[in-house]
Amino acid sequence: MEINRYIDHVSLKTEASSKEITKLCEEARKYNFKAVAVNSAWTDLAVELLKGTDVIVAPTIGFPLGAQASEVKAAEGKYAKEHGGKEVDMVVNVGKVKDGDYEYTVKDIKAVVDACNPVPVKVILETCLLSDEEKIMVCKAAVDAGAYMVKTSTGFNAAGATIEDIKLMKKAVEGKCLVKASGGIRTYEQAMALIEAGADRLGCSCGVMLVEEERKHR
Repeated sequence: MEINRYIDHVSLKTEASSKEITKLCEEARKYNFKAVAVNSAWTDLAVELLKGTDVIVAPTIGFPLGAQASEVKAAEGKYAKEHGGKEVDMVVNVGKVKDGDYEYTVKDIKAVVDACNPVPVKVILETCLLSDEEKIMVCKAAVDAGAYMVKTSTGFNAAGATIEDIKLMKKAVEGKCLVKASGGIRTYEQAMALIEAGADRLGCSCGVMLVEEERKHR
């Protein structure tokens, strides 16, 4: 297995500067990661730096709260697509999920899916804030809205990806979309356990370390 092709290499901190985005993309180029995830304002820079590589630029949408109006998220998604993003990672409106508003959740996701088409959309649940029933609800809403992937976390809240959540999400989507583990991934053993549990992608800032660790295990 080549773990590098599972990895979305991430720099999403509020204070991330052009210097940090440049370093992120240089590492992604060197290690041939699947993607880099950046806030949408850095889309142009990341696309330019990764020109001629297989690394996808995946801007974030409505990040990190997800509480923006659907129309605003859609506009950000359209911007990301038009500026060279090849995937986008959007945050659901967690408050609407807590309200049990399935219809809103589907429409919120679909607004971004439609605006980004044909660019695939990953849907961030923020699992640490949700009950199992709410996680299942978002997974089903993401499938109904035509999303490409469901994702555990932004990394901005109390906890990130867990084995239990990956298994729950994998079951909930019934093979109709992929699953991404993100948030709090810090060791090779943890990364491998998440993949074995069903994660199709890993979002983390420690991708270089994971690749180096994999080489030691060969």
